[in-house]
Amino acid sequence: MSFSDQFFSSPVRLLAPMEGLTDPLMRQILTQIASDLGRPYDWSVSEFIRITHHVLPEHVFYRFVPELLQSGTTDSGTPIHVQLLGSEPKLMGANALAAAELGAPAIDLNFGCPAKTVNNHRGGSVLLDEPRLMRDIISAVREAVPAHIPVSAKIRLGYNDANNIDDIRQAIADSGADWLTIHARTKTQGYKPPAYWEKIVAFTELPIPIIANGEIWNAQHAHQCIAQSHTSHVMLGRGAVTRPDLVAQIDNPESVIEWQHLIAHQIAFLQGEAKNDLVLIGRYKQWLGMLSKGYVEAKQLWEQIKRERNKQTIVDLLQAQLG
Repeated sequence: MSFSDQFFSSPVRLLAPMEGLTDPLMRQILTQIASDLGRPYDWSVSEFIRITHHVLPEHVFYRFVPELLQSGTTDSGTPIHVQLLGSEPKLMGANALAAAELGAPAIDLNFGCPAKTVNNHRGGSVLLDEPRLMRDIISAVREAVPAHIPVSAKIRLGYNDANNIDDIRQAIADSGADWLTIHARTKTQGYKPPAYWEKIVAFTELPIPIIANGEIWNAQHAHQCIAQSHTSHVMLGRGAVTRPDLVAQIDNPESVIEWQHLIAHQIAFLQGEAKNDLVLIGRYKQWLGMLSKGYVEAKQLWEQIKRERNKQTIVDLLQAQLG
């Protein structure tokens, strides 16, 4: 059975890797909500693990992807694919093999990160200006890991512009990638609306599944993206954090999680593991700030806690809303 038949027998819905946002705790919460709504994510992808000079020790992989300690899935059973970022093909292959030996269900390669610190060290989206190197990295990883482990790539439309999109497409075609995710903007365009979903069409000529990503904030956006990109597969990013029920609403508009039912998940988030309570509170406030775009109640709570530094006080305010 091909990977296309195995993983894409129906339209896939994925949770995106977002550095500093979809960390293990956030993945656990969001995948649990999706499962509770009856439309689990088909899989999620970890935050990128940067590969520089050597094969990373086990504890680094476990820190970024603790799901490897439980068969590569979250508590709700959602597989977590391990994403690597780097520019040296053999070293990327060796680290991909190490991740696979620790139980990674799949390896994803990051050619989309727009961060200056990453790009300045020849990683992420800057490699879109070096399609041959990008091809070599994917090929080296594909050759290094066992045949039953999929290898995918995530890209943008280009670096400064999309003028070399044909070269990028050919690099993917020659690489051996099992599927491709495309954030429908260039690095220069960052996260500024709009996303150019129609430009993904050029990649759908490839004989591998194509996943569309970028600026999907609600079910209507998802359907517009699907129509314009000519692919039925989508990866959800910030929209999924803002509305944790988005993954279910795409296929069932009546599948909604009200604020009241989201409170228990917020409390669970605040009770998650972290270096200290202030780190956890900061992470929760980040999430609450995003939830405020999707829930009026979140805006109200934000005004109450935006300067709060005591975790239990925040938990008490949430519990009070449960009645």
